[in-house]
Order: sequence, then structure tokens, then C-alpha cells
Amino acid sequence: MAAFAAGCATAPPPQPSNVELPPNAGVFKVGSPYQIGDTWYYPREQPDYDETGIASWYGPTFYGKRTADGEVFHADSLSAAHRTLPMPVNVRVTNLDNGKSLVVRVNDRGPFAKGRIIDVSERAAQLLGFIGQGTARVRVTYVARADLPNGAPQPDQTPPKIAMAVLAAPTPKVDTAALDVVPGTPVAPPTAMPTLPAPPPSPEPARLDSGQLPTGQVTVVPVPAATHLYIQAGAFGTLANADRLRNKLAAAGDMNISPIDRNGQRLYRVRMGPFDDLESADAALARVSALGGTDAQIVVDK
Repeated sequence: MAAFAAGCATAPPPQPSNVELPPNAGVFKVGSPYQIGDTWYYPREQPDYDETGIASWYGPTFYGKRTADGEVFHADSLSAAHRTLPMPVNVRVTNLDNGKSLVVRVNDRGPFAKGRIIDVSERAAQLLGFIGQGTARVRVTYVARADLPNGAPQPDQTPPKIAMAVLAAPTPKVDTAALDVVPGTPVAPPTAMPTLPAPPPSPEPARLDSGQLPTGQVTVVPVPAATHLYIQAGAFGTLANADRLRNKLAAAGDMNISPIDRNGQRLYRVRMGPFDDLESADAALARVSALGGTDAQIVVDK
């Protein structure tokens, strides 16, 4: 279908695992670095993840198949694929074209089409209002590590090297006895050991409220009246590094350096744009990538 064609390829099916999976629940995993084409991706914990870009959706080809964390993909699931976030985690996807915002569960790898930052399920695309267009300008923010359907924490996937490690040999019981007193030596009185307070009870694991779960609840939030697309090739803490990348990619078009202050730090972003339509942004991204800007991406900004 046309909308699906606008989406992206998803990672190959995960290798069989000897981890026992709860029904359609999967296991929590960060994942190892991997390469798709000429680009390396480095999964990692990203509790401060907040990114803008282009979302797409994926459909029938993947229905009923296992996702990268072992869950089963369905059209009506509120799930998504991301290239580097741990799995499963909940993220909030906000459509910057209409303000519709929805929490989805990241449980798969992708998208690998250039210029796309997240692939959502068909149902999520319907609720976010871009099922017909196939893509949307979105903001994606990290919410929390996802729980099992009953609210329990996800089981961690034990790395194979640890799972296959040889257990330590058991040690025999050690007998102890008091030493005899040596005649003629003073003996210190026994020292009373202080009574230590009992350790505090372990806190109950935090429970996510309904606004942090993929329940299908759509909220409408304020969004800028107009947004534009930019090609961002990189962001640096020093102007010299930004200028070096700009010169390297100059043949792709009008690259500029855009400073921004973030978390008390001045960053220098190497950008091209703005673009008002996705086709122009995709073409510019292809030119930048061809010149070696493999980390370049489409971002949404005012």
C-alpha cells in the first residue's frame, strides 16, 4: 500500500533466544552496535531523549512476526520501532502538524530509511492522524521503561557470556572455635557490639500513571503555527569543528552554522535549510550523505 511504501525497512527478525518470553511481553534489552548500509547505530540508555524529525508507519508485511525484543507485532498494537532506544520503553509521539500526542511502546528496530526517526504501528498512525499521508513531522520524547501488562518490571535479558559462565565451585563448611587464653596475659572484657538499626524496607517499584502508558489516549497539545525542515549534519561544542564539517559538506548546498544554548552549553549546529516540503529535504539529505555526512538527519524546527 502507498502509505506503507512511505515507511521504512525494519531490522531482520531477531535471532532465536533461550529466554522464556511472557506472552507478547518480550524482554528488556539495550542491544549491541549494528550496521545498516554505511551507517553504524549505537543503542544505549537515553532517559533524556527528545528529538524532532519525520515519522513513518509500517504494516502488513510485519504483522504476526516477532519484533526485535521478542514481542509479536500487530496492526492494532500501540508500538513503534526506533534505531537506538532500549526496548521496550514508552515514548510520547507528538504530531507537530496537528498537535495530536500519543504514548507508544518501542519494541523494534528501525526505521532505516534516511530521514525517518521512528516507525509507528498502523493503529498509532491512525490515532496521530497521518495514516493517509504516510509520514508526519513529529517530536519524540522518552517517557519510561515499559512494564509488563500486569505492571511488573520487564525481565532483563541476560547476556550470553554471563548466562554461560561457569559457576564457582561450592566451598565446604568452615568450623570455628574460640582460642584458649594464654596464662599470665591480661584478658580484655568482651566488647558489646552495637545493635544496628534494621535496614529500611525496599521501596515499592514506581508505577506508571495512565498518562505514561500506551493506552490509546490521544491528547492535543499546542504546537508552533508553522514548522520547517532542516538537514542537521552535526552539533559541536567548538566552532572550529563545526566549521570543518561545513567546509566538507559545502558542495551539497548552502550549509550554515546555527548556534544554540542547551543545558548551559553553547552548541554549534551545522545545518541546511529550511525546507517546506519533505521531498526537498529528502533530496538535500541524500546529497549530504553522499559527501560523507552519514550522521545527518532531518529535524523539525521553527
